[in-house]
Amino acid sequence: MHPTAPVIAATDFSPQARQAAERAARLAHENGAPLALVHVLPGDTLEALRAWLGSDTAPERAMHDEARAALAIQAADLKARRHVEPAVVCRSGPVLDEILREAEARDASLLVLGARGSGFLRRLVLGSTAERLMRRSAKPLLVVRQAPHEPYRRVLVAVDFSPWSKAAVALAHRVAPHAQLVLMAAFEVPFGEKLRYAGVDDATVERYREAARQEATRRVHALAEDCGLRAAQWTPRVLEGDASLRIVEQEAELGCDLVVLGKHGRSASVDLLLGSTTRHVLAEGSADVLVSTVRD
Repeated sequence: MHPTAPVIAATDFSPQARQAAERAARLAHENGAPLALVHVLPGDTLEALRAWLGSDTAPERAMHDEARAALAIQAADLKARRHVEPAVVCRSGPVLDEILREAEARDASLLVLGARGSGFLRRLVLGSTAERLMRRSAKPLLVVRQAPHEPYRRVLVAVDFSPWSKAAVALAHRVAPHAQLVLMAAFEVPFGEKLRYAGVDDATVERYREAARQEATRRVHALAEDCGLRAAQWTPRVLEGDASLRIVEQEAELGCDLVVLGKHGRSASVDLLLGSTTRHVLAEGSADVLVSTVRD
């Protein structure tokens, strides 16, 4: 997050979207950044309304007026309680396109939305639109699932030593500068079970496992040093097994309130964001999820 680049919160006025706007306001205030609240009236819904009502535009105008009034109320509430003065944006059209257009136009440092919405944002996070948003957005994306009662305290950063990992660590440190970072790497012994079927003895497999653990541990420490983290700012977590399972387990075990993932894995074909890892973390975890879209 650049300290002066705007934070954008997409809202459909659901309780979950309000939580997301609260978190966005808190982050904007902490970083001295502008905040914009964006609501989009779905273009397909308006088209259906026009098809039913013909040339009568009064209902459509009323929907816009209602949305602007709701935005003004939410902005005034955030100004009073979070000491930020949000800009308000009400648009209509393809929801995904309009949100991304606004983020690009304002050169946003962060795009924030709730994990569950009552309308279009529910589809954004839970359906294929979410995947398109995350694939297309060049902006970091924060999915808020918890009420923002306090700054983030403990942040789990999933790293795989790809070019995306350093940027994810840096983003985590900017969004949560006072939090303890947990750098978590999951490793697996290549062909571990197949080695046993092939007659490789357990002692040899265990040597492979320990070598993989030591190499992952070395690389986690090297990454932290490369990112300029001091010893007091972070702790390592190196575990064997599937990354998506380990992330959720460690989030709960360590009491993490934010999980940070890189947009891509080791190659273009290994996409943490759009693959099973992020879907599993969003479905099974409880912490907020921050997706870094920048590679080192």
